[in-house]
Amino acid sequence: MSSTENYELFLTQRPRRLRRTDALRRMVQETTLSVNDLIYPMFVMEGENEKVEVESMPGCYRFSLDLLLAEIAEIYALGIPAIALFPVVPDAKKDEVGTESYNPDGLIPRTVAAIKAQTPDITVITDVALDPYTSHGHDGILDEAGYIVNDITVEVLAKMAIAQARAGCDMVAPSDMMDGRIGAIRDALDEEGFTNVCIMAYSAKYASAYYGPFRDALGSAPKSGDKKTYQMNPANSTEAILEVELDITEGADIVMVKPALPYLDIISKVREVSAVPVAAYNVSGEYAMIKAAGEKGWIDEKKVMMETLLSIKRAGADLILTYFAKEVALLLK
Repeated sequence: MSSTENYELFLTQRPRRLRRTDALRRMVQETTLSVNDLIYPMFVMEGENEKVEVESMPGCYRFSLDLLLAEIAEIYALGIPAIALFPVVPDAKKDEVGTESYNPDGLIPRTVAAIKAQTPDITVITDVALDPYTSHGHDGILDEAGYIVNDITVEVLAKMAIAQARAGCDMVAPSDMMDGRIGAIRDALDEEGFTNVCIMAYSAKYASAYYGPFRDALGSAPKSGDKKTYQMNPANSTEAILEVELDITEGADIVMVKPALPYLDIISKVREVSAVPVAAYNVSGEYAMIKAAGEKGWIDEKKVMMETLLSIKRAGADLILTYFAKEVALLLK
């Protein structure tokens, strides 16, 4: 192609025409962020009239049930359609095998029942993992050598899911990364008559350094070792597709990638192969970095927040779990 032809093409194709005004930019915007895309992770603890800020997550709180209910009423009024519940379990109720996780009178079952009594139309998602309930802080049951025993752990996870379903949750979210747990939980739910309870699988959950503030919030950091024998190697991407395909085959209604920002490529690849909705978890470390830089005045916090979540949508996520959910809903409203 000659320089003249190049120049003529340049004169014909001027992409800036569609960037000229705000109205034009909005008309041709390819990706949008809606309040309907948001899932709000929330921390619940024992007690009354308690609201304790998580030091490493400014603006995020551990709520006692009474104040959690008030907060949920507020966020539902903003249009946020779903919450993901995480328990702050007292050390006195933790043991080596996570017995408290399937206590029908435990913190999460009581919380789910109270939320559904007050705000029945909000979608309640419950975490299925043992780390908040085990004295050692791991997501499963340890053998004598300190290795997570997969199949015995899965049996406990199924009990946990049943207890949550009986309390009235809409969706269980296994975050443990045990092999075969989606199929086992689906079978257990169906056998108990909970065929309408959905499963959102943490399918590609990486052994990430971005989880620190979350573990501060729950006091759930492992007391020894790490989680690399069950969470995924950050260097791997093909393995993520295998995990997603297995979870879909076993009955997952939604698959998830966690974390989000360092794994936008994984979200994109998962979106290409998944026949079910794809969620991404904008995790505590991602949230904390934006908050810290915003407090320092190094970035425009709200603009970076919105750009970050938009990038997760653009990568292919249908749903985003984010601690920014309330702030985003206020801005969008």
